[in-house]
Amino acid sequence: MANIKVSVLNQSQSLTDDQVSQAVPALQAQVSNDFAPAWGIDAEVKFVPGNQPDPGSWALVIFDNSDQPGALGYHDLTAEGLPLGKVFAGTDIQNGLQWTITASHELLEMLADPDIDLTAFVQPDDQTGRIYAYEVCDACEADNYGYAINGTMVSDFVFPAWFESFRTPGSTQFDKRNQIQKPFDLLPGGYIGIFDVTSGTGWTQLTAAHGRHAKGTRPERARVGSRRERRRTPRDQWRRSEVHTRRAK
Repeated sequence: MANIKVSVLNQSQSLTDDQVSQAVPALQAQVSNDFAPAWGIDAEVKFVPGNQPDPGSWALVIFDNSDQPGALGYHDLTAEGLPLGKVFAGTDIQNGLQWTITASHELLEMLADPDIDLTAFVQPDDQTGRIYAYEVCDACEADNYGYAINGTMVSDFVFPAWFESFRTPGSTQFDKRNQIQKPFDLLPGGYIGIFDVTSGTGWTQLTAAHGRHAKGTRPERARVGSRRERRRTPRDQWRRSEVHTRRAK
């Protein structure tokens, strides 16, 4: 049995509890059957009604959007100080995107880098270098690169080799659907957070050429509460979540 437990909570007005709970088996199947063999990380994923995750569990919370007035949308950890993933389903629905792909995306990235602090450093010479954020779905995140599990769409994700600069093009598998052919490559619509150690600009975003025109492309601006926004937020500004009652539907 997996040591990591993830509670899926619905704080959205756009989705019913039934809609969210029906997506969880596909998320579980992806984690255990696809992600765990590649990354060595498994988890038990469970829908939990109400506003509180099960004790000792991480949380994946479905919101409507990233600027809603609920304080949960701005907090970065569960009340127990454990990892918290956020899905802005209302925004996805408004933009014609698949919220289940976002849920899959956030779940896998939370499992791969729960503290949002892992990176890969590429140093081509002794004067320059680039740090890549350890985000496993950003490079291939556009909806048209996802795949279905029992009718539920989930996100493609990169394999560990994507972060290994010594790999030559085509030498191994770089993502689940085998759509990426070399390390640090971005599919149209994909992006990755980078930190150029010589630029002095802090974290910036590298976007695939012509990515904004790809089908199913997601907004480029970092949403409040997103992993990109949290990565560049000083850790002493992170807060724990509180229970908020969801309005009746």
